[in-house]
Amino acid sequence: MKVSFVISVLALALAASTPARADFAVVHFGDGHCQVWRDSTANPWGDDWKKLAVGLPDWLAATAALDSARSQNLCP
Repeated sequence: MKVSFVISVLALALAASTPARADFAVVHFGDGHCQVWRDSTANPWGDDWKKLAVGLPDWLAATAALDSARSQNLCP
């Protein structure tokens, strides 16, 4: 019983020490503006939006994707 408790505590400690993965997305809203969205799995409220790019690894890649969308006239 003590062994299973120790294993459970170690498993919990390992899960808690694993860094959270935050990926980014570029979201185009119905009014025309675009924005970098910090968590690509979370969605904005409402239904008047679409994601132009998903799963970007960091802020730099997300802003590059936003700049690319602007250069293609997808975002004002």
